Amino acid sequence: MKAGGSRFSPFDYSAQLRVGATGSPEGEAGDAQLPASSHAADFDRLADEMKAFLAAPRGLNDEERRQYNETLNRAVLGFMPEREQIYAVINDRLRRLRIHNQDGYQHPYQSLAEALFAEVIGLNVLELVLQHKDGLEEIQVVGTQIYEVRSGEAVISQHQFASVRDVERIQSNLVLYNNDRFTPRKRWAEVMLSDGSRVTMTGFGFTSKPTLTIRFFTVTSFGLAELCEPGYGTISQTMLSMLQAVLQARFNLIIIGPTNSGKTHLMKALIASLPDEERIITIEGRFEMMLGRDFPAKNIVEYEADEDDPQHQANRAFKLALRQSPQRIVHAEIRDSDANIYVRACTRGHSGSMTTVHANALEDVPETITDMCMLDGRGMNPERLTKRIAEYVVEIGIEMRNIKGRRVVSRLAEIGWADNEVKVREWAVYDEALEQWQYPQRPSQRARQKLARGGLFFD
Repeated sequence: MKAGGSRFSPFDYSAQLRVGATGSPEGEAGDAQLPASSHAADFDRLADEMKAFLAAPRGLNDEERRQYNETLNRAVLGFMPEREQIYAVINDRLRRLRIHNQDGYQHPYQSLAEALFAEVIGLNVLELVLQHKDGLEEIQVVGTQIYEVRSGEAVISQHQFASVRDVERIQSNLVLYNNDRFTPRKRWAEVMLSDGSRVTMTGFGFTSKPTLTIRFFTVTSFGLAELCEPGYGTISQTMLSMLQAVLQARFNLIIIGPTNSGKTHLMKALIASLPDEERIITIEGRFEMMLGRDFPAKNIVEYEADEDDPQHQANRAFKLALRQSPQRIVHAEIRDSDANIYVRACTRGHSGSMTTVHANALEDVPETITDMCMLDGRGMNPERLTKRIAEYVVEIGIEMRNIKGRRVVSRLAEIGWADNEVKVREWAVYDEALEQWQYPQRPSQRARQKLARGGLFFD
């Protein structure tokens, strides 16, 4: 067999395996005398052929193609039912090509099909990490180093890649099966699965080392009451009553906290507590909350904004959303370009809306949003704008933290304006020393009046 030359054909390769490169019957010395590098090159080309076959199936319509790509992506990410399906496809393909083995090529697998599966689908050393998938929320790869995230905490894995080439192979498989690619002008890619699992990849030229972040969808149920249970310990029973009253009274909510602190889970739990008939419109950069999937009976319209596409940016989604009779607007995260529109939405009849923002503390939230609003150059008075945001846009603030392996609402507070500055009234604060919540302040007179209009009271 020749390592180079014309385009590799699996049919020719199958014949060569059966007859031998010199024309001698299979098993005679001719094929055995080829160098190991030649056998390895033939295996690599067979693997490339198999990748191309898997990535470009014939006879599928658009929906079937989408489902097929989803199956490929899930197989690469370690989901066993999909792995079994793709292994069966590879095995069947080899049988149809009459390729049963590769004489002279050494591999640690029981069959050629298993060796090819490991090359075109397998995750290399990440397979060992996935053997302990219970509680695994995220895998973070930087170069050859691997970190495992469990209960919101990242710890260095006992496993690591032998070389960055192994990481790049996994990246190339994922982009291929997602109809995407790395190019000199685009050294990143994202894969999103229908269950919320997500892969973010970067390569040389964009980051100093290739990176791979796999975030698994691990939550299967949502509800505020569940967050009180020992398995979560996110809120207390008293806070449950407070949050239910806040929702019914239609306060506007803001949630802050670091990555993996449970912001999205809490937001979904809050939405789960709302009546199904309430019209909710969501705006996200990526479909992560999956509200339509998890709450099929709810009256929800979900927008996915693309900041790189002028026709589908967040401000366009907001303008359309405001014409669709929303009762509440749920914005995944306030960013510079849409801060002004969200502020207007919250102050013009869409009370009970909720969002998240990057801020160090609840006290910083109004000014953080003000800074974003000022970027459009309208010449607004920053102090008046901050006062308006504090009083009407972020009435209730929730601060999330990871504390000893638990995602905890560390502060539940009322945000307001007094004496020409932002004021925060802490309704609930988590005391780490006592490992329980304290309730230092009662709602303000203004908040009590709003609660009372809905027949709601709590101390």
